[in-house]
Amino acid sequence: MSVVVVLIGFSILVAVGFLIAFLWAVKSGQYDDDVSPSVRILFDNEDEDNSDKSIENQTQV
Repeated sequence: MSVVVVLIGFSILVAVGFLIAFLWAVKSGQYDDDVSPSVRILFDNEDEDNSDKSIENQTQV
């Protein structure tokens, strides 16, 4: 029975740790950008196009 008490205490400790980490992430602004992920698909990314070409040039040599 004492093992159950230890496991419950440990799980509560882990849950509090995750809650603190989540609250820290929210306060530090990790979730502030809610516009760009939804419109990122609409724009071409030129950096990816250039990296694909450089890979092709390296394989031809």
